[in-house]
Amino acid sequence: MIPLLGRTAILLALLVASAGSLVGFATGARPSILGWAWTRRLAYAFAGLMALANLIMEYALLTHDFSVSYVAHVGSRSVPTWVSIVSLWSSLEGSILFWGLVMGAYIAVATWQNRTKYPEYMPYAAGVWLACGAFFSFLLAGPAQPFATVLNPALDGPGPNALLQNHYLMVIHPPCLYSGYVGMTIPFGLACAALLTGRLGNDFIRPLRNFLLVPWIFLTMAIVLGGWWAYEVLGWGGYWAWDPVENASFLP
Repeated sequence: MIPLLGRTAILLALLVASAGSLVGFATGARPSILGWAWTRRLAYAFAGLMALANLIMEYALLTHDFSVSYVAHVGSRSVPTWVSIVSLWSSLEGSILFWGLVMGAYIAVATWQNRTKYPEYMPYAAGVWLACGAFFSFLLAGPAQPFATVLNPALDGPGPNALLQNHYLMVIHPPCLYSGYVGMTIPFGLACAALLTGRLGNDFIRPLRNFLLVPWIFLTMAIVLGGWWAYEVLGWGGYWAWDPVENASFLP
């Protein structure tokens, strides 16, 4: 039942994100009050469905439902409850699912805050945001499939990587990182909308700047926390002895 509920939520999220993107672009090309209203509704629906899918996965992790493929991959009855909770973002498939949750939250907030502002380009912006949401929903429905069914589930699982259980920063660092990465979707959508409409003045810069500052702050926090965490894990050797790709993150 849990795998079916999760897959249904993901497929519905893919459907509403795709429809919302199309309606948003059509409304941008031919402005319509009704079209913008439906774009907003579909944006909120996408956020709600992503939240539902994540809640279903958290329930599966906490109840150790090893019929769910992702739980079978990272779940374990022997780990503390907090580890079961954060296992949502301890591996690739769950990280993409959590990415969808953060994206849905950003889209819902940005759509709500601008529901009565900038009517010339907000439908285009929402169309771009929901196109990004449709892409990640497709990944979840296709290649990733965290809710795939395990036909003969084991009684226990391996749990997440031991290096991810040794520090409480596992609770804070990845959400900050995703809040930074995913948050860049909002200024990206606003920039695309401004280019599509040719509106590059202050009315475009103001909302873009506000939604750029928030993910930039989260990214800064994530880089600092990641560098701190590197000193706590055997083999990482601290921030400057870390992987060159990680060191490069400090340059911005």
